[in-house]
Amino acid sequence: MAFIDYYKVLELDKNASEKDIKNAYRKLARKYHPDLNPNDEEANKKFQQLNEANEVLSDPEKRKKYDKYGENWQHGEAYEQQARQQAGAQGSGYGGYSDFGGAEGFGSAEGFGSEDFSDFFQSMFGGAGGSRSGRQAKYRGQDYNASLSLNLRDVIETHKQTLTVNGKNIRITIPAGVENGQTIKIAGHGSPGVNGGPAGDLYIQFNVAPDPDFKRDGNNLYTSQKLDLYTAVLGGEVTAETLTGKVKIKVKPETQNGTKVKLKGKGMPVYKKDNEFGDLYLTYDIQTPTNLTEKQKQLFEELAKSSA
Repeated sequence: MAFIDYYKVLELDKNASEKDIKNAYRKLARKYHPDLNPNDEEANKKFQQLNEANEVLSDPEKRKKYDKYGENWQHGEAYEQQARQQAGAQGSGYGGYSDFGGAEGFGSAEGFGSEDFSDFFQSMFGGAGGSRSGRQAKYRGQDYNASLSLNLRDVIETHKQTLTVNGKNIRITIPAGVENGQTIKIAGHGSPGVNGGPAGDLYIQFNVAPDPDFKRDGNNLYTSQKLDLYTAVLGGEVTAETLTGKVKIKVKPETQNGTKVKLKGKGMPVYKKDNEFGDLYLTYDIQTPTNLTEKQKQLFEELAKSSA
């Protein structure tokens, strides 16, 4: 995979402050968000690169390693450990230097040739330092981060969807019941490993947009249900909408405005638990009749007098 310059992705230079990074990410993420660029693969790819760049540069420790090691920033600790081991070996009699800043005769110590050193040392020092065994260390590939925008109705059942990550199409299974902000791991779909090491993983964060009709709280759903005055007073039936279709509900006589009723099992599916669901809570919103006829007004007046 080609090296991605995170600073260029965010249109910044290496002297950018934390605030600069935050503002740049917000501005560009809005511009390239999949909701605003449907079916635009280039915008989707750019959005994923923005997430990846922000993930690294907004974290001071990760940024420090990235600035030092570039595309291999995730292997920084392993490189530093290898460097310490090499420095220790040289200080014990393979010598010419005691640390990286005080090297003497780099690349010319007796018994060492450029072929003895790892790729890391070759690139950092032009052919000096490395394992006498000639073996190259294996390093795990970099993890990828991506986001996927969904709506509430997308996650009421398990389904498959194709996601483009770094120019590669990956078909994933989205389990029913995933929540906004939830992240799942797809093992082995990150960057390839170094020197035959294992590939990294792909982490996908789900952005589930709010629904205009249903409010979600965990596995439960909440909504309002219009109820005409006559049914509220006399009782009867009302047809209610759920995420999976319409249901009929019996209404008790003299139902008050704001009364809540629970529809068991009509909420969200429980994540990775077959045949388990939350509940749906309806709040009755009693509608006052309008455009009454004179006869209807008289009846209400008579009713009011009889109740006095």
